[in-house]
Amino acid sequence: MYLRDGVDEAQIRVRLDGMRIEHRDLDDAIAALILLPVPDQLQIARLKKRKLRLRDEIAACEDILVPDIIA
Repeated sequence: MYLRDGVDEAQIRVRLDGMRIEHRDLDDAIAALILLPVPDQLQIARLKKRKLRLRDEIAACEDILVPDIIA
């Protein structure tokens, strides 16, 4: 099934799965950095920003797959 701009639903789902995996990996990386004796606060902040951007991208893809329906 094709959605906006001729993008295939399957392609969006594959991208969505990849982003979810990356989001979980960022969680693990952030947790590991926090546990270091001297945490690299700059690196942690960068990873957190990336994680937030991913969350927004995930939400956008989910909105494409399941649009809001006003009753």
